[in-house]
Amino acid sequence: MTPVVLTTTELITTALLVLGSAALSLLLALGIQRQLLIAAVRMVLQLLIVGLFLRQIFALSSLWLTAAVVALMLAAAAIETGARQEKRLVGFWHYVVSGAPVCMATLSVALLALTTALQPTPWYDARHAIPLTGIILGTVMNSASVGLNHVFATVSRERNAIEAQLALGADRFSAFRDIIRRAVRAGLLPLMNQMAAAGIITMPGIMTGQVLAGMDPLAAAKYQILLMFLLAGGGFLATIGAVYLAVSRLSDERDRLRLDRLRK
Repeated sequence: MTPVVLTTTELITTALLVLGSAALSLLLALGIQRQLLIAAVRMVLQLLIVGLFLRQIFALSSLWLTAAVVALMLAAAAIETGARQEKRLVGFWHYVVSGAPVCMATLSVALLALTTALQPTPWYDARHAIPLTGIILGTVMNSASVGLNHVFATVSRERNAIEAQLALGADRFSAFRDIIRRAVRAGLLPLMNQMAAAGIITMPGIMTGQVLAGMDPLAAAKYQILLMFLLAGGGFLATIGAVYLAVSRLSDERDRLRLDRLRK
Protein backbone atom coordinates (compact mmCIF):
# COMPACT_ATOMS: atom_id res chain seq x y z
CA MET A 1 0.00 0.00 0.00
CA THR A 2 1.32 3.45 -0.93
CA PRO A 3 1.82 5.73 2.09
CA VAL A 4 -0.69 8.57 2.37
CA VAL A 5 0.91 11.96 1.60
CA LEU A 6 -1.15 14.94 2.69
CA THR A 7 -1.29 18.05 0.52
CA THR A 8 -1.59 21.65 1.64
CA THR A 9 -5.16 21.76 0.33
CA GLU A 10 -6.15 18.80 2.50
CA LEU A 11 -4.63 20.42 5.59
CA ILE A 12 -6.46 23.67 4.88
CA THR A 13 -9.71 21.72 4.56
CA THR A 14 -9.29 20.20 8.02
CA ALA A 15 -8.27 23.61 9.39
CA LEU A 16 -11.82 24.74 8.63
CA LEU A 17 -12.86 22.73 11.69
CA VAL A 18 -10.79 25.01 13.91
CA LEU A 19 -12.01 28.13 12.14
CA GLY A 20 -15.59 26.94 12.49
CA SER A 21 -15.06 26.29 16.20
CA ALA A 22 -13.64 29.79 16.65
CA ALA A 23 -16.59 31.29 14.79
CA LEU A 24 -19.02 29.34 16.95
CA SER A 25 -17.22 30.54 20.09
CA LEU A 26 -17.57 34.12 18.87
CA LEU A 27 -21.25 33.61 18.06
CA LEU A 28 -21.99 32.10 21.48
CA ALA A 29 -19.82 34.66 23.30
CA LEU A 30 -17.67 31.93 24.85
CA GLY A 31 -14.55 34.05 24.65
CA ILE A 32 -12.11 31.30 23.67
CA GLN A 33 -11.80 32.00 19.94
CA ARG A 34 -8.62 34.03 20.29
CA GLN A 35 -6.84 31.41 22.42
CA LEU A 36 -8.02 28.65 20.09
CA LEU A 37 -6.68 30.37 16.97
CA ILE A 38 -3.38 31.30 18.63
CA ALA A 39 -2.91 27.71 19.82
CA ALA A 40 -3.65 26.41 16.31
CA VAL A 41 -1.19 28.80 14.66
CA ARG A 42 1.50 27.97 17.21
CA MET A 43 0.94 24.26 16.70
CA VAL A 44 1.29 24.56 12.92
CA LEU A 45 4.45 26.66 13.09
CA GLN A 46 6.07 24.50 15.77
CA LEU A 47 5.39 21.23 13.97
CA LEU A 48 6.58 22.56 10.60
CA ILE A 49 9.79 23.86 12.17
CA VAL A 50 10.35 20.57 13.95
CA GLY A 51 9.66 18.67 10.73
CA LEU A 52 12.21 20.72 8.78
CA PHE A 53 14.74 20.43 11.60
CA LEU A 54 14.37 16.66 11.90
CA ARG A 55 14.66 16.26 8.13
CA GLN A 56 18.16 17.72 8.34
CA ILE A 57 19.07 15.71 11.44
CA PHE A 58 17.90 12.46 9.84
CA ALA A 59 19.89 13.19 6.69
CA LEU A 60 23.12 13.75 8.63
CA SER A 61 22.66 10.75 11.01
CA SER A 62 25.47 11.84 13.34
CA LEU A 63 25.94 10.28 16.77
CA TRP A 64 26.96 13.59 18.36
CA LEU A 65 24.19 15.55 16.70
CA THR A 66 21.60 12.97 17.78
CA ALA A 67 23.02 13.03 21.33
CA ALA A 68 22.84 16.84 21.40
CA VAL A 69 19.16 16.82 20.34
CA VAL A 70 18.31 14.16 22.94
CA ALA A 71 20.18 16.10 25.63
CA LEU A 72 18.22 19.25 24.76
CA MET A 73 14.94 17.32 24.99
CA LEU A 74 15.91 15.88 28.38
CA ALA A 75 16.91 19.29 29.75
CA ALA A 76 13.63 20.84 28.62
CA ALA A 77 11.67 17.96 30.18
CA ALA A 78 13.52 18.31 33.49
CA ILE A 79 12.68 22.01 33.65
CA GLU A 80 9.06 21.42 32.64
CA THR A 81 8.56 18.67 35.24
CA GLY A 82 9.75 21.00 37.98
CA ALA A 83 7.81 23.98 36.69
CA ARG A 84 4.49 22.11 36.91
CA GLN A 85 4.64 21.89 40.71
CA GLU A 86 2.68 24.39 42.80
CA LYS A 87 4.94 23.59 45.74
CA ARG A 88 8.60 22.93 45.22
CA LEU A 89 11.83 22.14 46.98
CA VAL A 90 14.10 25.00 47.91
CA GLY A 91 17.01 25.73 45.60
CA PHE A 92 18.52 23.64 42.83
CA TRP A 93 17.39 20.42 44.50
CA HIS A 94 13.95 20.91 43.03
CA TYR A 95 15.22 20.36 39.50
CA VAL A 96 17.51 17.52 40.56
CA VAL A 97 14.62 15.63 42.15
CA SER A 98 12.29 16.28 39.23
CA GLY A 99 14.80 15.96 36.40
CA ALA A 100 17.21 13.16 37.32
CA PRO A 101 14.61 10.32 37.47
CA VAL A 102 12.97 11.48 34.24
CA CYS A 103 16.27 11.61 32.35
CA MET A 104 17.63 8.33 33.70
CA ALA A 105 14.39 6.41 33.10
CA THR A 106 14.02 7.76 29.57
CA LEU A 107 17.61 7.04 28.56
CA SER A 108 17.68 3.54 30.04
CA VAL A 109 14.40 2.49 28.41
CA ALA A 110 15.23 4.08 25.05
CA LEU A 111 18.69 2.48 24.94
CA LEU A 112 17.19 -0.89 25.84
CA ALA A 113 14.74 -0.63 22.95
CA LEU A 114 17.35 0.58 20.46
CA THR A 115 19.90 -2.12 21.28
CA THR A 116 17.57 -5.11 21.70
CA ALA A 117 14.13 -4.77 20.09
CA LEU A 118 14.47 -2.23 17.28
CA GLN A 119 18.19 -2.64 16.49
CA PRO A 120 18.52 0.05 13.80
CA THR A 121 21.79 0.37 11.88
CA PRO A 122 23.55 2.22 13.36
CA TRP A 123 21.91 1.85 16.77
CA TYR A 124 21.94 5.64 17.28
CA ASP A 125 20.12 6.29 13.99
CA ALA A 126 18.37 9.62 14.47
CA ARG A 127 15.22 8.46 12.65
CA HIS A 128 14.70 5.90 15.42
CA ALA A 129 16.42 7.43 18.46
CA ILE A 130 14.87 10.90 18.49
CA PRO A 131 11.18 10.00 17.95
CA LEU A 132 11.44 7.07 20.39
CA THR A 133 13.03 9.27 23.05
CA GLY A 134 10.36 11.92 22.52
CA ILE A 135 7.48 9.47 22.94
CA ILE A 136 8.95 7.89 26.07
CA LEU A 137 9.93 11.26 27.52
CA GLY A 138 6.43 12.69 27.28
CA THR A 139 4.84 9.85 29.25
CA VAL A 140 7.69 9.58 31.76
CA MET A 141 7.59 13.32 32.42
CA ASN A 142 3.84 13.31 33.04
CA SER A 143 3.98 10.32 35.40
CA ALA A 144 6.84 11.75 37.47
CA SER A 145 5.20 15.19 37.56
CA VAL A 146 1.91 13.83 38.88
CA GLY A 147 3.69 11.71 41.49
CA LEU A 148 5.76 14.64 42.72
CA ASN A 149 2.77 16.92 42.84
CA HIS A 150 0.96 14.41 45.06
CA VAL A 151 3.89 14.22 47.49
CA PHE A 152 4.35 17.98 47.72
CA ALA A 153 0.62 18.63 48.06
CA THR A 154 -0.07 16.09 50.80
CA VAL A 155 3.02 16.21 53.00
CA SER A 156 2.00 19.47 54.69
CA ARG A 157 -1.58 18.33 55.16
CA GLU A 158 -0.48 15.07 56.77
CA ARG A 159 2.37 16.55 58.78
CA ASN A 160 0.94 15.52 62.16
CA ALA A 161 0.47 11.90 61.12
CA ILE A 162 4.01 11.69 59.72
CA GLU A 163 5.59 13.24 62.80
CA ALA A 164 3.56 10.95 65.08
CA GLN A 165 4.95 7.88 63.32
CA LEU A 166 8.47 9.27 63.46
CA ALA A 167 8.06 9.95 67.19
CA LEU A 168 7.01 6.33 67.71
CA GLY A 169 10.26 5.11 66.16
CA ALA A 170 9.34 4.62 62.50
CA ASP A 171 12.00 5.47 59.93
CA ARG A 172 11.25 8.17 57.37
CA PHE A 173 10.29 5.83 54.53
CA SER A 174 7.92 3.90 56.79
CA ALA A 175 6.32 7.14 57.94
CA PHE A 176 5.88 8.23 54.32
CA ARG A 177 4.69 4.79 53.13
CA ASP A 178 1.05 5.76 52.52
CA ILE A 179 2.03 8.97 50.73
CA ILE A 180 4.54 7.07 48.58
CA ARG A 181 1.97 4.45 47.63
CA ARG A 182 -0.68 7.01 46.72
CA ALA A 183 1.78 9.18 44.81
CA VAL A 184 3.07 6.29 42.68
CA ARG A 185 -0.47 5.15 41.98
CA ALA A 186 -1.51 8.68 40.97
CA GLY A 187 1.46 8.97 38.63
CA LEU A 188 0.85 5.64 36.93
CA LEU A 189 -2.96 5.70 36.82
CA PRO A 190 -3.27 7.55 33.46
CA LEU A 191 -0.75 5.16 31.89
CA MET A 192 -2.54 2.08 33.23
CA ASN A 193 -5.85 3.46 31.93
CA GLN A 194 -4.24 4.00 28.54
CA MET A 195 -2.96 0.43 28.47
CA ALA A 196 -6.32 -1.01 29.53
CA ALA A 197 -8.20 0.97 26.87
CA ALA A 198 -5.77 0.34 24.00
CA GLY A 199 -7.36 -1.51 21.11
CA ILE A 200 -10.86 -1.72 22.57
CA ILE A 201 -11.83 1.84 23.47
CA THR A 202 -9.09 3.78 21.71
CA MET A 203 -6.75 3.23 18.77
CA PRO A 204 -3.30 4.32 20.01
CA GLY A 205 -1.61 7.10 18.08
CA ILE A 206 1.46 5.17 16.91
CA MET A 207 -0.60 2.26 15.62
CA THR A 208 -3.02 4.63 13.89
CA GLY A 209 -0.19 6.50 12.20
CA GLN A 210 1.49 3.33 10.98
CA VAL A 211 -1.76 1.90 9.62
CA LEU A 212 -2.49 5.16 7.79
CA ALA A 213 1.06 5.08 6.43
CA GLY A 214 0.43 1.66 4.90
CA MET A 215 1.84 -0.81 7.47
CA ASP A 216 0.12 -4.14 8.05
CA PRO A 217 -2.29 -3.72 11.02
CA LEU A 218 -0.88 -6.73 12.88
CA ALA A 219 2.68 -5.45 12.51
CA ALA A 220 1.52 -2.01 13.67
CA ALA A 221 -0.15 -3.62 16.71
CA LYS A 222 3.13 -5.32 17.64
CA TYR A 223 4.97 -2.00 17.52
CA GLN A 224 2.28 -0.43 19.70
CA ILE A 225 2.57 -3.26 22.23
CA LEU A 226 6.34 -2.77 22.35
CA LEU A 227 5.89 0.95 22.86
CA MET A 228 3.34 0.51 25.66
CA PHE A 229 5.70 -1.83 27.50
CA LEU A 230 8.46 0.77 27.17
CA LEU A 231 6.18 3.53 28.44
CA ALA A 232 5.03 1.42 31.39
CA GLY A 233 8.60 0.59 32.42
CA GLY A 234 9.86 4.12 31.98
CA GLY A 235 6.89 5.68 33.75
CA PHE A 236 7.26 3.34 36.72
CA LEU A 237 11.01 3.94 37.07
CA ALA A 238 10.65 7.71 36.82
CA THR A 239 7.74 7.93 39.25
CA ILE A 240 9.37 5.68 41.84
CA GLY A 241 12.65 7.57 41.54
CA ALA A 242 11.08 11.01 41.77
CA VAL A 243 8.83 10.11 44.72
CA TYR A 244 11.61 8.50 46.75
CA LEU A 245 14.02 11.35 46.03
CA ALA A 246 11.36 13.85 47.14
CA VAL A 247 10.75 11.93 50.35
CA SER A 248 14.50 11.75 50.98
CA ARG A 249 14.74 15.51 50.57
CA LEU A 250 11.70 16.22 52.78
CA SER A 251 13.33 14.28 55.61
CA ASP A 252 16.88 13.71 56.78
CA GLU A 253 19.16 10.90 57.90
CA ARG A 254 18.02 11.45 61.50
CA ASP A 255 14.43 10.63 60.47
CA ARG A 256 13.11 14.16 60.95
CA LEU A 257 10.50 15.85 58.80
CA ARG A 258 12.05 18.82 56.95
CA LEU A 259 9.21 20.99 55.65
CA ASP A 260 11.61 23.93 55.74
CA ARG A 261 12.93 22.55 52.45
CA LEU A 262 9.53 22.99 50.79
CA ARG A 263 8.04 26.27 49.59
CA LYS A 264 5.29 27.53 47.33
